[in-house]
Amino acid sequence: MPATPPDHVPLEELHPPFALRVRSGALTMRMLRDEDMPEYAALLRRPVFAVPDAPHVFPWYARDEEERVREALRFQWRLRSELHPEKWTLPFGIWVDGRLVGCQDLGATAFAVRRVVTSGSWLTLDQQGRGYGSLMRRTVLALAFDHLGAVRAESAAVVGNARSYGVSHACGYEHNGTEVIEQAGRAIEHQRFVVTPATFRRGDAEVQVEGLTPALRSLLGADEGR
Repeated sequence: MPATPPDHVPLEELHPPFALRVRSGALTMRMLRDEDMPEYAALLRRPVFAVPDAPHVFPWYARDEEERVREALRFQWRLRSELHPEKWTLPFGIWVDGRLVGCQDLGATAFAVRRVVTSGSWLTLDQQGRGYGSLMRRTVLALAFDHLGAVRAESAAVVGNARSYGVSHACGYEHNGTEVIEQAGRAIEHQRFVVTPATFRRGDAEVQVEGLTPALRSLLGADEGR
């Protein structure tokens, strides 16, 4: 008789981040899956910056539109393959009323030891100014502090980027010095920010987390009890 095929294993068990769902207010955050890529590609073609050549424009956004989409898809797939306890990035898509409106990353290096996370985010231009930027940052910080055991979160913005500064200040970040980086052949000064559970301004929206399984905790170096 032919051998019985193995039971079908859900994708969420094969790649635990796919099970993670975080909700707060109007927002739902989850990992981008392959079936989301057409919507993600369309999102990448929409305006994000009012002034396309401003100093704070992301290097990936400044690329030709087709190159931008192609490299962004490669970026998403690469993050999946490189995720391990020593270094990881969770690339959340942000959905409002079932529509993808932006992205929010949460990352760490040697999280089991350092308990420090970093974050980055963006929204399409038509979704800015609605309070989503602060809400998505608060949501990912609540995940990091309350559910993963982070003790510190760091971020940075190009000096003079008032909108990004506003989001950081609204969430309780404090200034943490500056640094000069090289970006596309130019020297860019960044303002660094830091927030801890003690300084975090949570806001009023409740944060709900689903799918933070033991397997995912282990993959992030965030095992309970450490």
